[in-house]
Amino acid sequence: MIYSQQTLTFAVVDIKLKIGQRIKELREQAEMSQKDLAYASDLDRSYIASIENGQRNVSIVNIEKIAIALNVTVKEFFNENEFNKHTKSSK
Repeated sequence: MIYSQQTLTFAVVDIKLKIGQRIKELREQAEMSQKDLAYASDLDRSYIASIENGQRNVSIVNIEKIAIALNVTVKEFFNENEFNKHTKSSK
């Protein structure tokens, strides 16, 4: 399958939004503020906000820090059913 640059750009934006939405969902379930999560994961609060808003291309290292702070494994973070519920169907 051949992907166009436009398709790849959309995919990158989509994954950033899905990761941000998943972090926000888990943070709210844990009853944590962005400030609490930032402190627990040793990241800046504004960085957490920009990830949640889909504006950052977050590294796997920082995803692991966030997952640990949220008391979930990286596998649980990317749980297919939970992670993919943020996917918008284009069909």
